[in-house]
Amino acid sequence: MKFTAQQIAGILEGDIIGDENVEVSKLSKIEEGIEGSLTFLANPKYTPFIYSTKASITIVNRTFKAENNLKTTLIKVDDAYKSFSKLLEYYNVIKLNKTGIEQPSFISDSTEYGQNIYIGAFSYIGEHVKIGNNVKIFPGAYIGDNVIIGDNTVIFSGVKIYSETVIGNYCVLNSGVIIGADGFGFAPSEDGEYSKVPQIGNVILEDFVDIGASTTIDRATLGSTIIRKGVKLDNQIQIAHNVEIGKNTVIAAQTGIAGSTKIGENCVIGGQVGIVGHLTIGNNVKIQAQSGIGRNVKDNEILQGSPAIGYSDYNKSYVHFKNLPKIVKDINEIEKKINGNS
Repeated sequence: MKFTAQQIAGILEGDIIGDENVEVSKLSKIEEGIEGSLTFLANPKYTPFIYSTKASITIVNRTFKAENNLKTTLIKVDDAYKSFSKLLEYYNVIKLNKTGIEQPSFISDSTEYGQNIYIGAFSYIGEHVKIGNNVKIFPGAYIGDNVIIGDNTVIFSGVKIYSETVIGNYCVLNSGVIIGADGFGFAPSEDGEYSKVPQIGNVILEDFVDIGASTTIDRATLGSTIIRKGVKLDNQIQIAHNVEIGKNTVIAAQTGIAGSTKIGENCVIGGQVGIVGHLTIGNNVKIQAQSGIGRNVKDNEILQGSPAIGYSDYNKSYVHFKNLPKIVKDINEIEKKINGNS
């Protein structure tokens, strides 16, 4: 799909310096720009590349003034970075703007769905499912019985959504996501074997939740596992049964959260963090990568380490961790001197 400089300037409310009819069909970094591509300049350290780039169109700030001749057509805007991001969103909407129901696919007769939906080939839609307007379900997805999906949600290929799950508006579930699988519930018996505890709850995703590829969110034993509005989850995260994650919290890849833990709002959790079950983590908490959390956490704490301690305490302690061999050697020499004088 091709766009002219005039069309792009119209979307961004920008001013064109150069050929308004030049066309682009791809995006590029400014230092790697090729003919027919669109790029942007926001960071001043990349300014030299604007004079050598082969990109056909470059988005720049209105304050930019060329000091040499340019081969690229400029579109001047108030904020080049934000405008480029807006263009990426616009491009994504167009790219994903599929409609209709492809075959072969299975849709139960009891399914209800809204307008302008897309259901890709080889998808399975179970009994009594409700699908909102403008929902995109890409090929090979599985939607179990009694699932509810809100408006403008995108479900990519290979997503598995188990029965009773509730998904809000404007959510994005990337490939390989599994929502509503059984929580890890087993009861030990006297003979050492484990009996499965039925998991009869569900999962609720509120509006504007984004879930990365291959992340799993388990259904509750009773009640609901709840992911609140605006939560962003990275790839390969494990959310156990009855966990609740507060709104606008972001969690990086490979983090694992054990059952019944409650995480507050606006938290930032790094990659490979492990959080044990039945904890309460406050609002605005920051947890550094690879930390292990085994206690309740108050609002606004910043933690690092395993087991995690205060971030500033960790940094002070780390100075001593690095010097432990020398510290031990010094202590041994002091002991020898003391023993030699006794």
